Amino acid sequence: MSNTLFDKVWDSHIVSKINNGPDVLFIDRHMVHEVTSPVAFLGLKNRNIKVLFPEKTFATADHNTPTINQHLPVKDPLSANQLKALEKNANLHDISYWGLGHEKNGIVHVVGPEYGITQPGATIVCGDSHTSTHGAFGAIAFGIGTSEVEMVLSTQCIMQPKPKKMRITVDGKLSKGVTSKDVALFIISKLSTSGATGYFVEYAGEVFTEMSIEGRMTVCNLSIEMGARGGMIAPDKKTFDYIKNREFTPKGKDWDKAMVYWSNLNTDENAVFDKELIFDGNSIQPMITYGTNPGMGISISKGIPKAENQDTGINTYKKSLDYMNYSEGESMIGKKIDFVFLGSCTNGRIEDFREFAKIVKGRKKASNVTAWLVPGSHKVEKAIKNEGILKILKQAGFKLREPGCSACLAMNDDKVPAGKYAVSTSNRNFEGRQGPGSRTLLASPLVAAAAAITGEITDPRNYIK
Repeated sequence: MSNTLFDKVWDSHIVSKINNGPDVLFIDRHMVHEVTSPVAFLGLKNRNIKVLFPEKTFATADHNTPTINQHLPVKDPLSANQLKALEKNANLHDISYWGLGHEKNGIVHVVGPEYGITQPGATIVCGDSHTSTHGAFGAIAFGIGTSEVEMVLSTQCIMQPKPKKMRITVDGKLSKGVTSKDVALFIISKLSTSGATGYFVEYAGEVFTEMSIEGRMTVCNLSIEMGARGGMIAPDKKTFDYIKNREFTPKGKDWDKAMVYWSNLNTDENAVFDKELIFDGNSIQPMITYGTNPGMGISISKGIPKAENQDTGINTYKKSLDYMNYSEGESMIGKKIDFVFLGSCTNGRIEDFREFAKIVKGRKKASNVTAWLVPGSHKVEKAIKNEGILKILKQAGFKLREPGCSACLAMNDDKVPAGKYAVSTSNRNFEGRQGPGSRTLLASPLVAAAAAITGEITDPRNYIK
């Protein structure tokens, strides 16, 4: 029988099947952060039970950590209490904890791959919707709720209905200035924010084969934004080269044994998907959003679509444009912006900073722009300094902040003021996502860099040699 990659990983982790109900899945890796874990740990305390497999659980502080002066006490009382609770609970249950100041600290979906916690064929969960990032390694990874966090802590299992299977194939070659972020925003614009609801997506085709591992992480990260339960890409030589010799990956004979399993993690030739979609990579241009959900995206050179051509309903569509203070038919090129945010679990890796630096090198930040450049981890921060990127950024008038989720969801002090426009490399542009009344334009690091030096929406291809 021919199986998909998703089938192979899912079925191998089933502990038991419930008739007319969900499967009970064993979870290989459980990532924990400070926001969704306190109530879960309280549930364990109330039941007087311990974490079943603490060695399979990894905790880091990221969501509401400050990105400046991390050596000082956290000012916000709620954030401070959540951080203290995570440290206390991790120590109580013998869980690895990477808090503020720890060399391994960073965004949960950045540090997992960096240290080899993320591995092919694994099941990975976290109380965070963008856990789908880890699917870039051929893992089944998805976000869970607080009650499910408690379930995994106590049993190392979770009950889940098996999603349907979708394959999205993108062939062809990407043009100059088109990044993995553009590919993801393009797909979401075609499917809408609900087009993959009920599915787990496998990405296939030449574009993803050629894409770097960090690029694949960006695509899988955004799977949730089209309604999918998660996304994954079959592991290949790039995958194995990336994870080899990282701290938590197998070594020696254990590596050889793992490779026997990992090398067979692909979709069989005649495997059947519930839905197949095919796109032409040659047709993708740099993308930008103009509305209040990730599906409202267009090629940067095009105008804002007419309401009559939208499936979301004319009133809902116009409400979104009213919030953004945009009009149908307007060009996005030349629109003034106020903030630029480079970072998040979507685009806070070293490749993203390399791309940003290519555009701003030898140029200056626009005087009307406030820029928050936030690495996804201390490892990324170190690489920025070692590769000379920090020097380029400083010469262009930018400052580097400390690792954290930052302005992605504005749970710390990094909030975009009401009415201001932010070109953001993060994953969501809902109303108020980056601060009450803020207006978010999702884009790639290249588009963000071009906006940062011009003070307006600019086609980055104009600045690429």
